[in-house]
Amino acid sequence: MYYAIISEDIPDSLALRKQARPAHLARLEDLKNQGRLLVAGPHPAIDSPEPGDSGFTGSLVIAEFESLEQAQAWADADPYVDAGVYKKVKVKPYKVALP
Repeated sequence: MYYAIISEDIPDSLALRKQARPAHLARLEDLKNQGRLLVAGPHPAIDSPEPGDSGFTGSLVIAEFESLEQAQAWADADPYVDAGVYKKVKVKPYKVALP
C-alpha cells in the first residue's frame, strides 16, 4: 500500500536541508530503484519552483510500504529528522485515485 509522508520544516531550515540533502536523496533514490516511490519533493516557501534563499516549508513523499509501521519507521530514519530539519512528520495511508 502507498503511504503519504507529510513533513513540516522548522523555520529557516535551508542550511540544515543543504547539509543533509545528499543522504536524504540517496534514500529516495533507493525507493525509486525498488519501484516503490510514487512521488517526492519539497514545498517551496514562496510561489516559485526555485525559491532560493526563501527555502522550503516541508516535504511530501508518497511511497509503497508493507505497513503503516514500516512507513513510519522509514520516515523516522530520514536524515532530515536527524539533522533537525523537520519539526513534524505525519504518515498516512494513501490511495491513488488518478494515476
